[in-house]
Amino acid sequence: MDRIEKARAIIEKAKAENRPLVEPEAKEILKLYGVPVPDFKVATNEEEAVQFAREIGYPVVMKIVSPQIIHKSDAGGVKVNIKSDDEARQAFRTIMENARNYKPDADLWGVIIYRMLPLGKEVIVGMIRDPQFGPAIMFGLGGIFVEILKDVSFRVAPITKDEALDMIKEIKAYPILAGARGEKPVNIEALAEIITKVGELALELPEIKELDINPIFAYEDSAVAVDARMLL
Repeated sequence: MDRIEKARAIIEKAKAENRPLVEPEAKEILKLYGVPVPDFKVATNEEEAVQFAREIGYPVVMKIVSPQIIHKSDAGGVKVNIKSDDEARQAFRTIMENARNYKPDADLWGVIIYRMLPLGKEVIVGMIRDPQFGPAIMFGLGGIFVEILKDVSFRVAPITKDEALDMIKEIKAYPILAGARGEKPVNIEALAEIITKVGELALELPEIKELDINPIFAYEDSAVAVDARMLL
């Protein structure tokens, strides 16, 4: 089974159930395309939450998994820097309660758990499908910066490595990534790699209408997709 078939199987399941893709599914598809994501597991009860947190290694992040809850922070569905079994148990309980109160009719699948990563420079890679040009890939500073600064660059897929590097260098904030004021530069090659992979994904999976990988933590030696959202 190649990556297209595996990704399509995930997409078809969501379509059959008439729901959007949830974060673990979006990350599974990114993994198939070689985009680095942190190892994760989905816990459906407190005991699993403790077991998986131990297996992944503290400190961990926990987030609600529900097709009906898109903005997890608004729902009180995110807990970070969980450092012990007791905290993991409590975090699971609190997240589920908050999610129930936020949207009583939501399907709650459990919580996604992954290792708390050291903060990197936050960037975003996105994709929108233009009716005329097809999949347009976006790059910019991530986190809250993308909404405030709107400092982004675009290319139409497919994207070569050189085009991806140009996209990165085009944004006004590029000096921040290149290591302004004595800060260490991030790995631009690793970011370009993610951009080209997203271009491949967009061309091979026309069912995905929109995609946001935000934030990607960019480090000196690597880049990791921390959160991902895909709309069908």
